[in-house]
Amino acid sequence: MHTVAVLALDQVIPFDLSTPIEVFSRTRLPDGRPGYQVRVCAEHGEIDAGAFTLRAPWGLEGLQDADTIIVPGVNDLTAALPPAVRDALRSAATDGTRIASICVGTFPLAATGLLDGLRATTHWRAAGLLAATHPDIDVDPDVLYVDNGQFLTSAGAAAGMDLCLHMIRRDYGSAVAADAARLSVMPLEREGGQAQFIVHDHTPTPRGAELEALLAWLQDNLSRDLTLADIASRAGTSTRTLIRRFRDQTGTTPLQWLHRARIRQAQHLLETTKHSVERIGSQVGFGSPTTFRDRFKRATGVSPQTYRRTFS
Repeated sequence: MHTVAVLALDQVIPFDLSTPIEVFSRTRLPDGRPGYQVRVCAEHGEIDAGAFTLRAPWGLEGLQDADTIIVPGVNDLTAALPPAVRDALRSAATDGTRIASICVGTFPLAATGLLDGLRATTHWRAAGLLAATHPDIDVDPDVLYVDNGQFLTSAGAAAGMDLCLHMIRRDYGSAVAADAARLSVMPLEREGGQAQFIVHDHTPTPRGAELEALLAWLQDNLSRDLTLADIASRAGTSTRTLIRRFRDQTGTTPLQWLHRARIRQAQHLLETTKHSVERIGSQVGFGSPTTFRDRFKRATGVSPQTYRRTFS
């Protein structure tokens, strides 16, 4: 039987911890036998899990003969990884153990150095911090999970379920994984990646800033076919000055800001109205339905129809 060891660190996120426990514990083989033995391991007997205290039945020795180790996320992304935990994970990696992280569990896994030189992901809100803290890792913020063979990482908490189902499929095939997915009320594969869940907020512009009135006007005129010259004329400045002010105050260009605003408004309309995709594309300023579908999919990773099915 395949043994999965779930590592509980101090300030572990309970949802991340429970996901692999539930998914793997409920997995059954075609003859009814359990597919996995799951054990919860910790450096110390009691673990602070925020709202409650967790008592782990296994110490770090429980990692030694595991086939797979799961590293859930922790609340403090800057917390130092205890040396004993680091050494235990490195030792397991040397023995060929498969090691996976859930959500921001990528941070403690990254602290071992095992992800250096590899592609990895984490929750999209933490992706920038991961890239800055661990520049040797190729951080991909748009995918649900990354499988490097021995080392795997997943995005936000729910993507941990996608990753667990993916590992079940690797271990026992699609039929067993599909059954586990049904028990979890999850599709075996979800379309798109994290991009469809990312809210593309604009960089906050302080009240009274030069661009405040212009940004409000742009937001009210998303349906218009606006050029850079149109925006500069509205602002009463040259296009060169407009671009400089935009970069200074929003961190992006006028047309990039406008594009993101259109996609964000389209997401809102897809979630809250029954308007056709063609009508929404026109409402937010895209010249044709084809252009709208293409731009929307490039920004979110899924088509407008798929986005609506997911979030409406």
